[in-house]
This record gives sequence, structure tokens and C-alpha cells, in this order.
Amino acid sequence: MYDYSGDVAVVTGAAHGIGRNIAERLVAEGCKVALWDVDATGLEALAVKLREQGAMVSVGKVDVSDLEAVREAAAKASSELGASPSVLINGAGIGQVASILDGTPEDFDYTMRVNVRGTYNCCHTIVPMMTKNGGGRIINIASWFGKSGRPMSLAYCASKFALIGMTQSMALDLAKFGIRVNAVCPGTITNTRMREQADAEAIAKGLPPAAERVHLIPLGRLGQPQDIANVVAFLISDQASYMTGQSINVTGGLWMN
Repeated sequence: MYDYSGDVAVVTGAAHGIGRNIAERLVAEGCKVALWDVDATGLEALAVKLREQGAMVSVGKVDVSDLEAVREAAAKASSELGASPSVLINGAGIGQVASILDGTPEDFDYTMRVNVRGTYNCCHTIVPMMTKNGGGRIINIASWFGKSGRPMSLAYCASKFALIGMTQSMALDLAKFGIRVNAVCPGTITNTRMREQADAEAIAKGLPPAAERVHLIPLGRLGQPQDIANVVAFLISDQASYMTGQSINVTGGLWMN
């Protein structure tokens, strides 16, 4: 549907779930992709699969909360893929099921460090490359939890509200450089490690897992990682050239605004 030949994309959180599906979709559209994650084994497995399909990929075991690691990985990706990134997908993230009553300061800091500071680090490193080359596209993977406070999700909500604010602020600052910045806000997405972890934590606290909440979703099903990848593919395409600063819900109707 789209042609991204000539583009170089960085996808963080690429080893599994939403990030993996986004990387696969971009490769299918002709994009060269730098795969970043803390899971080196998962990254290598994906890289082997994509290279067998003829894709040009770079692999980086990267903790996005470490600015120096991000800088080194960006330089490596630019060298291996022949150009600096024109697309950045900030998909790395973590979550926790906890309120102000049972969450710890350490867990709160960790969530903010990965979800918020990690996104900042990647943008801080790659945006100057985009401005030098005349433009680019950034997609931040936020959440509908970034639009509505939810129970037992204090740190996660705080981090995703922050991502939406960052998206809007960067969109205003970077428009003059030809850089569009948008966010995607997934609803309840299955077949991801975060979903598995959240369900396990919920069950341990006597709360229902996602599968027992499907009746709340107007479209009657849990989301799939490819549902998010499809929207990301559109947002970085020329068909979305008049869109910036937006936070697009992909929730099956669970959240509308």
C-alpha cells in the first residue's frame, strides 16, 4: 500500500508484540529498519526472519533510558543502513498494575525512566539528524491510559499522559523543519509481553484479565499488534502529510475522544 523505499526507520521495543509488528510492516513496505530492544535474543530471531525476506536491518541491544547507548546505536544504525533515520517509532515501554497505595517510588521512577525519558533520549538523539536532512516522522506509542486516568495504573497513566504532551509540544516545535510528530493510543492489545505481564499482575491482585473485559469493547474483540502497525504505517505515509500533533485511538471503540 505504501512505498518506504529510501527511508530508514528506528523501531524501539522491536523484539516482541507491537514493536515487532510495526517493524515487520515497515520492512514489507520497503523500509530499512534498525531494530532496538533490550532482548538481544528476540531481536536476533526477528532480524534473521527479516533478512531471509531480503530486508536490510540493523540490530541494537539498547536500553532507551541510557542516553549514551541510544547515541551509539543511532550512529551504528546510520552506518549499517547507509543513511540516518527519517522515521522514529518510540515503541519501547513497560507497565505495572499498581496504585499510589501499593506502588513503590522505585517502580514509579523505572516506568517514567523507560517510557518517558527513553522516548526523550531517542528524540533528542535522532531529531537533529532529521532536521539536518530536511524532515522526518516520529510516532510515539502512547495509550488510551494517556487520555483517561485508570485504576491501578498510576505510573503507567502518568507516563502515557506525558507522551501525549511531548507529542503535541514536539509537533509545534518541529513542524518548521518538516518533521511530523504523532502518537498512537492502543486500547487492550493481546499477544504482547506487556499484556501477559499486566494480566498476571491483575490476577494476582484479584482483578479480571483482559479476556474477561471484552464485553466492554464495542467492536467485540481484543486488539492485535497488527491493528497498531496498520495505523502507524498510515501516519508515516504521505497520505497523512497534513497530520501532526495527533494522538489516534486504536481501541475498538473502548475510548472515544
